[in-house]
Amino acid sequence: MAEPQLSVRSSKARELAHRLARRENRSIADVVERALESYETREAGREPASRFYSRLAMEFGTDIDLEVVIGEHRKPHQGVDL
Repeated sequence: MAEPQLSVRSSKARELAHRLARRENRSIADVVERALESYETREAGREPASRFYSRLAMEFGTDIDLEVVIGEHRKPHQGVDL
C-alpha cells in the first residue's frame, strides 16, 4: 500500500525541506512532521512539560513530588464483595 503524500506548491518550502533533510540526514517527511509538530505546540498554546514544571516551580517556589502526593491518598481496593 502506498504511503500518503503531502503536496507542497511552494517552491521555497520544498527547497527548504530538501535542504534541511540533507543537512540533518533525515527524510523529507520526518523534517516536515517535526516542523509541523513544533509549530502546533507553539501556536496551539500547548506548553512543553519541561517549561510547565519550570513555571510551577517559579510560581509556587517548591518542587512537588507527585509520587508522594499520590501515595498519601492511595487506598488499596478491597475487591468485589461476593
